[in-house]
Amino acid sequence: MAKKDAKDTKGLTASKEDEVSEWFTQLIQKAELIEYSPVSGCYILRPNAYYIWEQAQRYFDNILRKDGVQNTYFPLFIPESLLQKEEKHVAGFAPEVAWVETGGHTKLKERLAIRPTSETIMYETYAKWIRSHKDLPLRLNQWANVVRWEFKHCTPFLRSREFLWQEGHTAFATKEEALEEVHKILDFYEQLFRELYAVPVLKGRKSETEKFAGAEFTLSVEAFLPTGKAIQGATSHHLGQQFAKAFNIKFKDQQQQEQYVWQNSWGFSTRSIGMMILMHSDDKGLVLPPKVARIQVVIVPILFDKTKAQVLKEAVLLQKKLEKKGFSVHLDAREEYSPGWKFNEWEVKGVPVRLELGPRDLEQKQAALVRRDTGEKQALPLAGIEKEVDLILQQMQADLYSKAESMLKKSIVKINNLAEAVKHVQEKKMILAPWCETEVCETEFKEKTSAKSLNAPLQQPPLQKNQTCFACKKKAVSWFYFAKSY
Repeated sequence: MAKKDAKDTKGLTASKEDEVSEWFTQLIQKAELIEYSPVSGCYILRPNAYYIWEQAQRYFDNILRKDGVQNTYFPLFIPESLLQKEEKHVAGFAPEVAWVETGGHTKLKERLAIRPTSETIMYETYAKWIRSHKDLPLRLNQWANVVRWEFKHCTPFLRSREFLWQEGHTAFATKEEALEEVHKILDFYEQLFRELYAVPVLKGRKSETEKFAGAEFTLSVEAFLPTGKAIQGATSHHLGQQFAKAFNIKFKDQQQQEQYVWQNSWGFSTRSIGMMILMHSDDKGLVLPPKVARIQVVIVPILFDKTKAQVLKEAVLLQKKLEKKGFSVHLDAREEYSPGWKFNEWEVKGVPVRLELGPRDLEQKQAALVRRDTGEKQALPLAGIEKEVDLILQQMQADLYSKAESMLKKSIVKINNLAEAVKHVQEKKMILAPWCETEVCETEFKEKTSAKSLNAPLQQPPLQKNQTCFACKKKAVSWFYFAKSY
């Protein structure tokens, strides 16, 4: 059988810089992350993608458990009467709700919403469980799927009708406890994106227009991508007592007086995978931080008839040596594909490190290591190679974050007037602007530039005395990030 050559491999034909939408579509399919399903807007997470989500689950679940949060699971279906209990909440979600109206051939007495989020069904039960201050705090999290029937253009990971997420729902005796937690959870999300995905994020408060329906305020982490657009990574909402009053969640305090609880809800989703892909990947394909890579090291033996047996033997020994140290290693010993074809395939799939092992390498007692992120190639002695691979993977994880952080810092422009704002948004920058925080001003700026408010940084630069809004010249209330966004 003739070997398939490198130029026959299914590489990417679109450029990230020039055709980002087509590039992304090709990448997620050719890297075997996504398959399209018969249901429009719903996508199949293939093992390569689901593994990344599993790593995020493990990492974040460990943080939550250490902080005292317990996992639970509530039903997928929510009675319409429950969804309508909190007016602002139902108004915010009504256009996206998918409904079940029949069971078999029987029409249901009450329509059931397919979970767009779980506040209503969970808080109906919280009212039964919480009676005394001794029942507080109640801090639960669930890993689940949700359905939001989007009518905008759906894109895998970024905007889909069904997606996976975690949602935390907590209740406290005091406002102070709830406020402490809502900020702490935001720090946890920042840690997740930094340590696992190697994505720097900006922590801040959402505008009144962009906050969660029914929340007193929403905090978020936002990333800015090389494509010139921002994307929301996770949210932490302080719900105050609005849901507690709607669902009658009360407790008796130590003086036996009835009080309403104070609540938060918070979550992140598989959208985070899309953020990571867009941040790090290139025209060759997927670039994965080593901590989320299903295969961290691929060994490609260079096979010739005379030396094949010896090279394969050494490749197997190398694989075992690396696996013994805890690395996820794949030995690609397929003979129907040329080494060049394999190199391209594993680059498309984003394997962080490639080790090439041929007869000349064996003579020198070394292997050639190639980093996926930089393409750098170096010879490593086989003796002690596991230590070098470990150091390189750690360095790669750190370098990906540093590169993204440098890009973020260069992309933020502090401005004071509308002309500057329009100019820099058109240049695919993120602006930091003094803003009045009025809905009318936000809407007009969005119509003019297609940019929207992201969040107000928690660490606010000082406003000058009589500082005016960059867009409408009313009194500025705070500094706010704006950018075009996904």
